[in-house]
Amino acid sequence: MPPAASPTDAAATRARFDAATALLDPPLGLLDLAALDANAADLVRRAAGKPIRVASKSVRNRDVLRRALARPGFAGVLAYSLPEALWLAGGTDPVSEDVVVGYPSADRGALRQLGGDEALAARVTLMVDSVDHLDLVDSVLPPDRRAPIRVCLDVDASLRAAGGRVHVGVRRSPVHEPEQAATLARAVAARPGFVLAGVMAYEAQIAGVQDAPGGRRLRGLAVRGMQAVSARELAGRRAAVVAAVTAVAPLEFVNGGGTGSLERTAAEDAVTEVAAGSGLYGPALFDGYRSFAPAPATFFAVPVTRLPAPGVVTVAGGGWIASGPPGADRLPLPTYPAGLRWLPTEGAGEVQTPLRGPGAAGLRVGDRVWFRHAKAGEVCEHVDALHVLDGDSLAGAFPTYRGEGKAFG
Repeated sequence: MPPAASPTDAAATRARFDAATALLDPPLGLLDLAALDANAADLVRRAAGKPIRVASKSVRNRDVLRRALARPGFAGVLAYSLPEALWLAGGTDPVSEDVVVGYPSADRGALRQLGGDEALAARVTLMVDSVDHLDLVDSVLPPDRRAPIRVCLDVDASLRAAGGRVHVGVRRSPVHEPEQAATLARAVAARPGFVLAGVMAYEAQIAGVQDAPGGRRLRGLAVRGMQAVSARELAGRRAAVVAAVTAVAPLEFVNGGGTGSLERTAAEDAVTEVAAGSGLYGPALFDGYRSFAPAPATFFAVPVTRLPAPGVVTVAGGGWIASGPPGADRLPLPTYPAGLRWLPTEGAGEVQTPLRGPGAAGLRVGDRVWFRHAKAGEVCEHVDALHVLDGDSLAGAFPTYRGEGKAFG
C-alpha cells in the first residue's frame, strides 16, 4: 500500500494541479505523464521479461495505448469488445496489429466486418469458450470467407473446491479442466475457416483482489491464504491445459494474469505473455496490494458550488461510481485537498456531493476538489479528454473514447 502523502506534499500537488488547469472549467480529467511513465516501467519490471498485452478497458484512450506500446516490454492489446478491436486494429495507422478480444462477441455486424477484411482478420483474435461461438460465426460469415477467423480459448481460472460447491473467482468460461480445453481445441481445428491462435486464463481472484486492504488485517490474511492456494492450483492446471491443447494444435500465445498478479503469473513457464492495464493509471482500488504501489496517474476535478455548513462543502456531481459489487470501495476517493470524506447519508451524488472534514477549511465556491476514481479506465467514460500534465504545465490533451465519438458495448 502506498504511504499517505504528507500534508505538505498533498498541498503542493493540489497547487500544481490547480495552477496547470486554471484556465479549464471542471469537470475535467487529468493525466500525470510522469506517474504514467513510472507505472509503465514498473509493470515491465514486474513482468520479468514476459511481454505485457495492454488491457484496453482499463485505459480507453488511444494515445495512452500508443505510448505504452511504444515502450519495450509491451506488445499487443487485450480489447473488451469486437467493435473496439476493429477500431484499434483498422486503418493505415492502427494502434496495434495484434488485438485479442478479451470476451466472446455476439455482434453480428462486427463479425461481418472482420470476416470481410483480410487485414483485420489477420490482426484480430476472437475469444471463444464453446462450440456455440463457432456456430455463431459460421451463421454470419460464409464458409468460403476471405480469411480464416483467429480464435483464443478462454479457460476458467477460478478456484473450485468441495466438488464444485465452493467457487472463488469470476464465472467466465465453462472450460475449466484440461480435457474440456482439448475437446474445444479439437472442435476448432476441425472447423474450416478457423485458426486456433491462443489460450487465455484470467485469475481475477488473484489479480483483482486487494491482499492488504487498509484497516482490515484479518481479511488481508484470509485473501493472501486463498491466493496462495489458488495460485498453486492454477499453475498446475494451466500447464496441463496448455499441454492438452498444444497436443491438438500449436499455440502462438498463452495469456494470463493482470496488474495485481504480474509476478506470479509471469513466473509460470506455460504462460508466454501477461495482461495489464489498470496499473498504468494506478486507481484507488490498487492501493491495497503488498507487492507493488503504482503512482496515482489519473484524477478528475469537480467544482465547489455550495458551503452549506461549517466544515462542509458541496461539489457539483462526483457520482462516478465504479462497476463491481456495490460498496464503499467503489466510490471515487476525494484526494486534494487532503482531509475530505463522504457524508454517509448522501455519498456521491449525480448532481451534488457534500464532503466534510478538515480539508473543507479554506475552500470557497469555484474552487475544485480532485478525486481518484476507484477503477482505471472508467473515468474516461465521463470526460472527453485527459488533460496531460507534463511537469508543472499542461502538454495538450489525449482524447478518450467518449471524446472520439466511439461507444463500445
